Amino acid sequence: MASSSATPRSIALEHFPTLANSVSQLPVRQGEDPWTTEEVLEIAEALIEDDLRLRQELEAADADLTEFLRNSGEGSGDDQADYGSSALEREQELTLVNNTRDVLEQNRRALTRIEAGTFGTCESCGNAIGKARQQAFPRATLCVSCKQREERR
Repeated sequence: MASSSATPRSIALEHFPTLANSVSQLPVRQGEDPWTTEEVLEIAEALIEDDLRLRQELEAADADLTEFLRNSGEGSGDDQADYGSSALEREQELTLVNNTRDVLEQNRRALTRIEAGTFGTCESCGNAIGKARQQAFPRATLCVSCKQREERR
């Protein structure tokens, strides 16, 4: 995303140079104060920090998985219990890698929504998601009602 000397704040400011112009357009629920540039920058900064951390975790997990797969053929005298244990470890590593990739994609999507001025808009009904929900979970793309409806399916 950026050089290692850059801070998440500087990355956010660099990535969203016209943020101040579009913040006033971000939707809020009735009774909520409008978004401020500082609030949106804080969210973008947290997403960028999370993105940088997750990329490092993903690199380490990928390296661990590669090493695990490289060594999985060794030890031809291993019994079935060892093979079962190895398969379970491999599945856990794969799950970790896939979950990390999913969260990275959600972060990128949230940052794209901030940049596009659609952050805070429910992707299902088009209403405001709500500032409190977005501040607690910036990767949210659905309002509470639509999320509940989706989970009932």
